[in-house]
Amino acid sequence: MTPLIAIAAEAADQKSAEVTDWAGRLGWVAGLLLFIAFVYWLMRQGWKWRGSLQSDLPELPEVPATGAEATLKLTGRYHGSTTAGQWLDRIVAHGLGTRSRVELTLTDAGIAVVRPGANDFFVPAEALREARLDKGIAGKVLAEGGLLIVTWAHGDQLIDSGFRSDRAAEHTAWVEAINSMIHTTEGIAR
Repeated sequence: MTPLIAIAAEAADQKSAEVTDWAGRLGWVAGLLLFIAFVYWLMRQGWKWRGSLQSDLPELPEVPATGAEATLKLTGRYHGSTTAGQWLDRIVAHGLGTRSRVELTLTDAGIAVVRPGANDFFVPAEALREARLDKGIAGKVLAEGGLLIVTWAHGDQLIDSGFRSDRAAEHTAWVEAINSMIHTTEGIAR
């Protein structure tokens, strides 16, 4: 039994190793947090840089105060605007890159885009070029036909704006109404 007692005494005399090196761990956590903050700062600088590149885009038309009779109304999400035909080239100038809730109202005068917490704007009827169903716009991809894309002219640039209704079945009615509105005003000089 002496060997067992000796082993037990030797085991009791040994100190267990440090399990956690707190200074090293805190250093790694601080380094990781600094790296995340740096990446976030770079993303923000990129967003500002893109906005300055698009500074030649004129101010957006404001929603008219007159209460024209609404042809269609829609509530849902505004997913952003891109250069027409380039679904990844996001436009961030004048708040067009800010995603938000949206209330769309189609009248004979155009489309009123009311966004709580973001800049509202108006797309005049003479600026409308096309409406279609699509599956994606910068940063948002859905099933085929999941987004209502409205193409409109602003200054000398064509813009695609993407919307998703709370009730996706409404998209088709919007496409038909906007495209028929465009075809009836084709005689008007654009």
